[in-house]
Amino acid sequence: MKSSYYGDGNMPTHEKHDTHQKALSLNLDVTIFGSFAEIGAGQEVARWFLRVGGGSGTVAKTVSAYDKEVSDHLYGMGTRYVSKPRVLAMLKSEWEQLLGQLQASRGADTKFFSFVDTISARNYAGTNDCHGWVGLRFQTQPNGAPNDVILHVNLRDSSNAQQQEAVGILGVNLIDAAYHVASSVEEFLASVFEDLGLQRLEIDCVELKGPAFESWDRNQLHAFLVAGGYAEAVVFPANNQFAPPNELLYKRALVLAPGQFDNACSLRANLVRDTLAQLAHEELKESRGGLGLFCLSIGGANGGRTEAHVKEIVGHVETLHNLGYGVVLFRARELYAMSAYVNRYTKSRIHFAIRLSVLVRVLEDRYKDLAGTLLEGIARLFTQNVRLSVYPMAAEEVQKRVKMAGLTGWRWKEIDGMVSADNLHPSGPLDSLYQYLLSSEFIIPGIPGKRAEFEGPIQMDGKVMNQEPCGS
Repeated sequence: MKSSYYGDGNMPTHEKHDTHQKALSLNLDVTIFGSFAEIGAGQEVARWFLRVGGGSGTVAKTVSAYDKEVSDHLYGMGTRYVSKPRVLAMLKSEWEQLLGQLQASRGADTKFFSFVDTISARNYAGTNDCHGWVGLRFQTQPNGAPNDVILHVNLRDSSNAQQQEAVGILGVNLIDAAYHVASSVEEFLASVFEDLGLQRLEIDCVELKGPAFESWDRNQLHAFLVAGGYAEAVVFPANNQFAPPNELLYKRALVLAPGQFDNACSLRANLVRDTLAQLAHEELKESRGGLGLFCLSIGGANGGRTEAHVKEIVGHVETLHNLGYGVVLFRARELYAMSAYVNRYTKSRIHFAIRLSVLVRVLEDRYKDLAGTLLEGIARLFTQNVRLSVYPMAAEEVQKRVKMAGLTGWRWKEIDGMVSADNLHPSGPLDSLYQYLLSSEFIIPGIPGKRAEFEGPIQMDGKVMNQEPCGS
């Protein structure tokens, strides 16, 4: 009999329920039955169903193939052990075995599921990338078509035991949400992430398949991961083949072009293309090659993001894809926070290809969230092996931006109606710091030989200066 926790038996109530209650409710539902295969972080998901009581009502089998030879025997060779191909192989094998053993006897009145995960939890030395892949295949009705949910997660807890606990909570939440909260992207993600948080776990890539998700837009889903506070960043690759940032950014020499992109045009692609062309041979040789990406930001908010806002983000992503490069969507709007994130996955130099207006914001922001204010903000940015390639803008636009921002004491010299970074002077003592950054080539004024491409007025991001990403 269905637990009263679910009211009408189809949709959850608005009251929050913990992992114990969710696992117990699933155990008491005689129509839901499945198997568990977990590698790398204990059998933490199955453990919940076995310890809350009534586990025989849900658990058909639980297995953990820790040994690599055993894992290869069960799921095949030729894939990395913590990877999407491995979790898909696990899901296929466990599902076929489950149906092969139980379909004839229980299929008429049972909604089957198979839950699998392959996790790299924190090792003894604390030197590994703590992440994993989680998969769920499930039926929403007896004899129904299967649906798949594949998640990539980053484990952020500082200890192995805490990471195991987070995986256990995530797994129970996922199974519960698949059966009871799959009516919308927002409700589904909120339920999957319940009793967790970004300080513990991130979900930065999702793949869905099956009739339960036919109406869901995958671009909006990935935008919701950031807008809803479930990931610090997600990548929308230029080829539309989603993959987690730890795979796409790994050991790459990166060119990042941040902006609001209200007026996307070929100039945007030129910023990325020309900066990529200037990457030093040594950088490319020591990395997996150069990669250019546009950067969008939701401004660091955790919630309150409307569906209309997410659709607007997706619209910008699709427009930028037409320019030939992928897009990273960040929670943070600060350049130092963006570079700190990508530094998880690459130690190669990070190049920001920015307009002059973004540079002004980097230097004029008060960095109120940092104890060391401006100096700490600048230090955080440039101690991460970062360079700013700053492209010129029309003097008329510089004048308008400075006036709108209420800046005083700034000076510049225009050449052929354009202002470049080496002809800009902030006010007061800030100019001394700025000249040091220029002379040390932390800030690079444009690209030699490319200025002809910037002749004439240039439309800048947004309508007011403080709408643009910055170093704040």
